[in-house]
Amino acid sequence: MALSRLSVLSEAFFSEQGFVGHHVESYNYFLQKGLQKVVDEVGAIEPLVFPPGYDSYRLKFGKIRILPPVAREADGSSSMLYPMEARIRQLTYSVPLQVEIIPEGNGTPMESIWTEIGSMPLMVKSERCILNGLSNDELIEFGEDPYDPGGYFIINGTERVLMTIEDLLPNVPLVERPKSGTAEQAARIFSEVPGFRVPHLFERRKDGVLYVSWARVPRVPVAIVLKAMGLKSDQAIASAISEDPDFIEDLMVNLEVLEEINSREDALDFVGKKVKVGQGSEYRISRARYLIAKYLLPHIGREESDNKTKILYLGMVAEKLLKLHHGKHVEDDKDHYGNKRLKLAGELMEQLFRAAFKTLANDMQYSFERVVKRGHEPSPATIVRSQLLTSRIESAMATGYWIGGRTGVAQHLQRLNYFDTVSHLRRVMSPLASSQPHFEARELHPTQWGKLCVAETPEGSNIGLRKNLALFAKASSISDSNDAMKAIKWAIREGKKSLRQTKAKPKPATPSKPAKSSTSTKAKKTSAKKGGKK
Repeated sequence: MALSRLSVLSEAFFSEQGFVGHHVESYNYFLQKGLQKVVDEVGAIEPLVFPPGYDSYRLKFGKIRILPPVAREADGSSSMLYPMEARIRQLTYSVPLQVEIIPEGNGTPMESIWTEIGSMPLMVKSERCILNGLSNDELIEFGEDPYDPGGYFIINGTERVLMTIEDLLPNVPLVERPKSGTAEQAARIFSEVPGFRVPHLFERRKDGVLYVSWARVPRVPVAIVLKAMGLKSDQAIASAISEDPDFIEDLMVNLEVLEEINSREDALDFVGKKVKVGQGSEYRISRARYLIAKYLLPHIGREESDNKTKILYLGMVAEKLLKLHHGKHVEDDKDHYGNKRLKLAGELMEQLFRAAFKTLANDMQYSFERVVKRGHEPSPATIVRSQLLTSRIESAMATGYWIGGRTGVAQHLQRLNYFDTVSHLRRVMSPLASSQPHFEARELHPTQWGKLCVAETPEGSNIGLRKNLALFAKASSISDSNDAMKAIKWAIREGKKSLRQTKAKPKPATPSKPAKSSTSTKAKKTSAKKGGKK
């Protein structure tokens, strides 16, 4: 009985989720929100040269739309493209993309123009795929295997699959005691925003001073960075780090580095000297302001107005290092699967599309300025080279060379047998190099139970670095941080409202007992005496 129930549940899970549901859901999210998010990030093209008769001019990007997959013939005609036809004719199974471009002259929007910016490879069995939702008989009619799971792409007739990339949790400090180097305690943070990530390193060295390094800024004392961000007094800097009385000596050691730093400008100049040695003082200060605003913890914000929040975050990380030193905090386990994140097909495609679209926008700006210099006002459709975006995306997916210098992200789908295909589609790759030992990273961690298969990993140099998702594992989709912030603010607002209502609510008055009059009391006593005499 129990076995039959288990079989029913497993059948329901695979019929709904499938073997590649994690890839398909991620790619569908990219189609629904990722494409528009990238277009909104770029925003507009603002050329440096304006057409005749305009004091200001820009090309604003509006909405993006996806057209059905088509095959364009040499004579200019086009027809619907099916996956099997793409395999046979060695074509790329892709969909054309169109973007709305709104010219704005002197701040006045003009009539919008829809223009094609290129084509993007389409995942088989995704929501925009022609095969999506077809029955087994219909799939056979189109020449497809009804048991094919999908979740891959067809590039120049070759089936390519995007590997799931395992990476460390971004925007969260992980503290440790390094086994080599001069630091006794260290914390690493990968501050990640759409488009790039900045590694940060916090260190507590043997002299007790806390240092931070980010981007191209080498080791700088945390106290000086806090002063450069606007904290004036030593007391404010110490309070920003910690108010624990056990850390007073550590804080005094860190405040000693401020002996020659009397103002915020001195602190900014100290940071600027670390980057631009030999430059003028004003240039160094402006450069330090720029590096702190744009590249120090960019996930919190990239404006000077975000310095208050960054100060709280820096103090939190510094206090975490002091707690580790005093034994009040344990080392973070980098191999714990709660400290890992999986980058699926949708996120990888978003990275690729972002880089290609920014390249296209820069090329459009160059073409626009070149035509304007000749005395003409170009049409937005004439300055778009759609083949530029198409070639960049297809080249990365055909070779496997990805954004950030990663290799092997896109691989040729293995078709030795059905189980080999499913295994390849559910493969998880670690970014660590196989030539290095990485003994702890290769070992089986208890937190992988139920998420990764405990047995399916190759022998040899890739053992423990190449893994596979467990059969009943389901990867959660990407959640928008803005939606999370809205939910948190709503909860805080509602909590404050209920607290105010509780305070304003009047306390119920306790009913007082009516006082007994002396007359009634005397009368009762008199009647009692009379009754006793009788």
